[in-house]
Amino acid sequence: MSIIVSPSILSADLSDLKTDIRRVEESGADRIHFDVMDGVFVNNISFGIPVLKSVKKITDMFIDVHFMIIDPMKYVDAFVDAGADMITFHVESDVDIKSTIDKIHSRGIKAGLTVKPNTPIEIVYDYLPFVENILVMSVEPGFGGQGFIHETMEKVSVVKKIITEKRYSCLVQVDGGINDVTAKIAIDAGADDLVSGTYLFKSDDMKNAVQAIKLIKEC
Repeated sequence: MSIIVSPSILSADLSDLKTDIRRVEESGADRIHFDVMDGVFVNNISFGIPVLKSVKKITDMFIDVHFMIIDPMKYVDAFVDAGADMITFHVESDVDIKSTIDKIHSRGIKAGLTVKPNTPIEIVYDYLPFVENILVMSVEPGFGGQGFIHETMEKVSVVKKIITEKRYSCLVQVDGGINDVTAKIAIDAGADDLVSGTYLFKSDDMKNAVQAIKLIKEC
């Protein structure tokens, strides 16, 4: 399977978001990563429902919504109605994990779990049969442009091994500090899906930047 590249519009130019969405579409990227922060779970506030609705109006791309919020269950319906194709939420949030997974699936979209850099990966093991995505954060969630935490790749390797051995269908996603160098590290560890913001949106040619990541998998 080829690597999935998911540009994070947290790094897009919000004053000209339509143009940046077009750049993503033309780059050969696979998904749009949409970060939702509530200012409580993380010390930042990002996009909400109106922005997601606006994005959905101008693109048919798969929209991968990453909840960095304290109460994911409360907002599942609203974000699905706004256009989410997958919702991934944090195991550290204040929620019943299985019930939230079931709620997301009941709306006909994919569900995922994510862990912060200091959270043991073992916490997701019981839920691997029930989700389509495991997101390993390679930076502390909340802000773009941070440096890649190499130690988090051990989690990627461990969870990927279990998924392969058990023949589960979920993918392993990595988010944080991904560029043409760290992408190879994440892919070698077992990542299937790479989220990248600053590297892609600040590049002079996003298509070349996306292809540089995709070619790593093929080498």
